[in-house]
Amino acid sequence: MTARILRMSSLFVRTLRDDPADAEVPSHKLLVRAGYIRRAAPGIYTWLPLGLRVLRRVEDIIREEMDAIGAQEVSFPALLPREPYEATNRWTEYGDGLFRLQDRKGGDYLLGPTHEEMFTLLVKDLYSSYKDLPLALYQIQTKYRDEARPRAGLLRGREFIMKDSYSFDVDDAGLDESYQKHRDAYVRIFDKLGFSYVIVSAHSGAMGGSKSEEFLARAAVGEDTFVQCTVCDYAANVEAVEIPAPAPVPYDDAPAAHAEATPGTPTIETLVDHLNAAFPRNDRSWTAADTLKNVLLLLEHPDGSTEPLAIGLPGDREVDEKRLEAHVYPASFRPFGEDDFAAYPDLAKGYIGPRVLGEESATGIRYLVDPRVVEGSRWVTGADVEGSHVLELVAGRDFTPDGTIEAAEVRAGDPCPRLDGGTLQAERGLEMGHIFQLGRKFAEALDLKVLDENGKLVTVTMGSYGIGPSRAVAAIAEGTADEQGLCWPRHVAPADVHLVATGKDEAVFAAAERVAHELSKQGIEVLYDDRPGKVSPGVKFKDAELIGVPTIVVVGKGLADGVIEVKDRRTGEREQVPADHVVDHLVRLVRA
Repeated sequence: MTARILRMSSLFVRTLRDDPADAEVPSHKLLVRAGYIRRAAPGIYTWLPLGLRVLRRVEDIIREEMDAIGAQEVSFPALLPREPYEATNRWTEYGDGLFRLQDRKGGDYLLGPTHEEMFTLLVKDLYSSYKDLPLALYQIQTKYRDEARPRAGLLRGREFIMKDSYSFDVDDAGLDESYQKHRDAYVRIFDKLGFSYVIVSAHSGAMGGSKSEEFLARAAVGEDTFVQCTVCDYAANVEAVEIPAPAPVPYDDAPAAHAEATPGTPTIETLVDHLNAAFPRNDRSWTAADTLKNVLLLLEHPDGSTEPLAIGLPGDREVDEKRLEAHVYPASFRPFGEDDFAAYPDLAKGYIGPRVLGEESATGIRYLVDPRVVEGSRWVTGADVEGSHVLELVAGRDFTPDGTIEAAEVRAGDPCPRLDGGTLQAERGLEMGHIFQLGRKFAEALDLKVLDENGKLVTVTMGSYGIGPSRAVAAIAEGTADEQGLCWPRHVAPADVHLVATGKDEAVFAAAERVAHELSKQGIEVLYDDRPGKVSPGVKFKDAELIGVPTIVVVGKGLADGVIEVKDRRTGEREQVPADHVVDHLVRLVRA
């Protein structure tokens, strides 16, 4: 099968020497400089020929593995009606994240951010019996989300490509099997994509369901933090980490809580300094971990309503916004402002204690605490009077929260939730894939039922499995680039060989042309820099390094001695290969 030869002299590409002004991360800089993408608007990019070839190769890898597990490809429109999203309440829950529009008759539509509803309704329309299941469907489709701060090029855009697949089963045992098939396929996909990744437990969030895992590319620029145990195989996105609560503490002998004057101590740091000076302990010094910090927030729900929320956590911890966001979704939140405090005169800013918090208190503010705030634990916290704190305040005796919430930051060195004695280490990652056991959430909302083998109507159970091909292009670039430019793995590179003809000697260009055609006949895809001699060898070499095809072949001065240079773009290793054997050498190299 003859492969196409891409010629630099006519290829729609323009490489740049300087980074684009709006680029923040390496992949964004290099994909623009190397002529793979161009910015059309904030968070929206045009794919140029080289970039589209990489994207299509990523998609081909995904299709191959989806087809191998029996999934069937469909394609939904990107422009979708409002009604299915009303039925699942996501028309409201998505809030400002949706691109909404109306047709000329005033009908409401949206640009699809995800297609669970459409898949569910399609199966409902066509299937009605357990004999039709199990079923797996997938699509590779453009999605749209109105990101408030689109950034980092392809890594967080308003328009992006997503492969989403869904499994449909009669029972939970079938869902478990479908989930494992997809998980195994994802492992094969990410192994081929050629970057370092980790599989972590994830928070199901708005998707719901009983099980959720993320495939994260290790990347310093990643927006996700994940933790791994230094001893066991535990790994989780910080949003999904569940803090192991300490055992309840006996408090029969605990002294009574007592308020003390602590003037000028509105912060944890000033409070700890004052405690050690005015109320020294006999056993050790006071630390921030002995204090109970109460943070006031205002939840803003998609329907426009608001709700105050108080979170109590040890004073040595900060609220992790991503963890909090995952647990209060679909609401957003903001810190209490001066107007909010004015509406609750019982709150003494900087000295707030749990006695004025809780749904049964005078303020009625819901009060959730960190899991470490267990019954019998003793705390120093605000006395609800400016310049005063309470010592020896005992959870379960002196106050009772309304519940717990996993909102405190997770830090390196924290104990492993699974293994006693293990500790956590933290890294950054980019979400490349996310798989869920959805269960019956969408099937119930849209009444997807089938007759089981006993003739009884049962609700179908579903799984959801996503990969971002466009994001994967950027993640691969992040994980493999070096100081010279991009450095694609062979599975996804825009060509197999980058052939460079240097100088002005017609014999060099004639030899390079022969090599290009012979490789093409062997099915090897060639990017041929056939630009005339007025383009210097230095420019051609820099472009080859920047574009990042894994094998660079230079036909130049060595041809007079009967050799052609073959360079490994990743390692930099160079080899002088006899010109008569270079085609066979390259075919073996590419197909190894």
